[in-house]
Amino acid sequence: MAVFRHSAESLVQLVSESVPERVLSEVIAENMRATQGINPGKSERRSWDRSIPILARDLMEAGLGGVEMLIEYQLPLTSKRADVILAGRDRRTGADSYLIVELKQWSQAELYEDDAEMVLVSGMGPRPKLHPVVQVRGYCEYLADFVGALDQHHNAVRGVAYLHNASDPDIHDLYDHVEDERTRLFSKTRRGQFVDYLKAQFAPEPGAAAADRLLSSSIRPSKQLLKVAAGEIKNRDQFVLLAEQRLAYEMVLHAVEKARANNSKQVVIITGGPGSGKSVIALSLLGELSGRGYSALHATGSRSFTETMRRVVAKGSTRLKGMFKYFNNFMTANPNDVDVLICDEAHRIRETSANRFTRSDQRTGRPQLDELINAARVPVFLLDEHQVVRPGEMGRVADITTYAESLGLAVHQVDLDAQFRCGGSRKYEEWVLRLLGLDGDSPEVWKGDDHFAVSLTESPYELEATLRARLQAGYSARMTAGFCWPWSAPNGDDSLVADVRIGDWARPWNVKGDRAVGNAPASALWASAAGGFEQVGCVYTAQGFEYDWNGVIFGPDLVYRDGKLVTVRSASKDPALMRRGGSDEQADRLIRNTYKVLLTRGMMGTAVYSVDRATQEFLSGLLESQA
Repeated sequence: MAVFRHSAESLVQLVSESVPERVLSEVIAENMRATQGINPGKSERRSWDRSIPILARDLMEAGLGGVEMLIEYQLPLTSKRADVILAGRDRRTGADSYLIVELKQWSQAELYEDDAEMVLVSGMGPRPKLHPVVQVRGYCEYLADFVGALDQHHNAVRGVAYLHNASDPDIHDLYDHVEDERTRLFSKTRRGQFVDYLKAQFAPEPGAAAADRLLSSSIRPSKQLLKVAAGEIKNRDQFVLLAEQRLAYEMVLHAVEKARANNSKQVVIITGGPGSGKSVIALSLLGELSGRGYSALHATGSRSFTETMRRVVAKGSTRLKGMFKYFNNFMTANPNDVDVLICDEAHRIRETSANRFTRSDQRTGRPQLDELINAARVPVFLLDEHQVVRPGEMGRVADITTYAESLGLAVHQVDLDAQFRCGGSRKYEEWVLRLLGLDGDSPEVWKGDDHFAVSLTESPYELEATLRARLQAGYSARMTAGFCWPWSAPNGDDSLVADVRIGDWARPWNVKGDRAVGNAPASALWASAAGGFEQVGCVYTAQGFEYDWNGVIFGPDLVYRDGKLVTVRSASKDPALMRRGGSDEQADRLIRNTYKVLLTRGMMGTAVYSVDRATQEFLSGLLESQA
């Protein structure tokens, strides 16, 4: 793992021999650009120049110049970075010891409306921040859960929040959340105590070896949503919420408490890209709110996702299955029937809930968004606007905000900037957006990332073999494709039709319905159940799910022509795009969004192949550095 590292002694020497206001920040920034593809902003650099030397000098005063400082350490399989991890030897046991330090330059802060999980920071506007102790505690728990070297040694990781510019009287409220010795809070007033704390944690020995073991440790497979969801409602500690995830979680809980106390109605919007943790937040909220006695329901517009939640999360419990609904289940709901309605995958919200099975007396033309907002005292919308893949889907921030405000409702929004899918590689997600022309920039050559693998295969045979090797090695793997082949009903002998044909290679789509066909799992379980690898998944089945290794076949609906990728609507076999109606511009966006979804399902890597020769050559040029 690439990270900027120095012993405290060598870092102090680096600063003293340089101009600290420039050189330290530039050295760290250059390291991050080279190793993580991140270009830090000016405020972040100023923080390093002011905070890192203070921590290094505190270590020197404690006689711990040999302790290793891992600066801007990226937590495994996420894009979140801990300010500093100190690595050394435990003074009492001699074992490896690690201390996560969250550095804050705040000079004054107070609890947000007496909410112990959030704070208001002087000079940083009216929006609350996550309590720094809560933030660093989450980092400690996450690191202990995911780094193999710490598997049997959770207590080897501790955390502190260090507000080195603040005096005790200006942050006295924040100390109420210091509940144990594992996570502490120190201020400028308590600098002496902090130095003593460091002395108690670390032996005065070099920490390079402990740092090496942490950085070279194996990363245990991530806790994929469906593998642990069965226990989530009863035991929400199976997921650790980090930074903005925890802030979003606390924002919802705060809105719920406020709505009850004031007999009012609140709307919360949580936005984030693939793998940013939206569904983890949704399930954590469902478990917590239920435990607190609130009536709460989970709803999506995705049949695969809802059925999976019912079968996996609520397995064996009819009562729990009833907590998972569809967006169109609320057409006749009374106002505020439930306290909280958690609308996961809210980009799937439709214009109306009516479909071909809707009774005529219910075809009122009422917006589905109105039904969802009406149904709960606190409706929560979790969405990614780049995952709108069907005509008529309208779950966008602007749509929800405008409608809620027209009803006179307060709207709270939290944006998740973390990336948990794609190995935590924001660099890969940005590459995908550029490739598909979804962010206004031109495609660029993939320059590699330690956290995520991208490769081009020369045939569907090679793509399948590459993924099968990963599957046999104990990882999860699935293959998907653009919707460019027909999707047939099963044969009379209970076998699937091999619809996806490329030359003499042929494989079936995943099952259409909610029952298994032979060894092929039901549609809702394709991404997680044994047997799913043998079918090709489509966007409607893959959306909302994840697996370690991801394969994507580019069909003839997205091809390289005249120097750019263009969409070919006529090549699509998606019934939603084959029907008349809807502009070509809308179809273009939906096809590009489809591939955005398909390309961002993997946790560790993605392999691609295009059926079109020119497109394959174009992709080869972008992935030449991986050859």
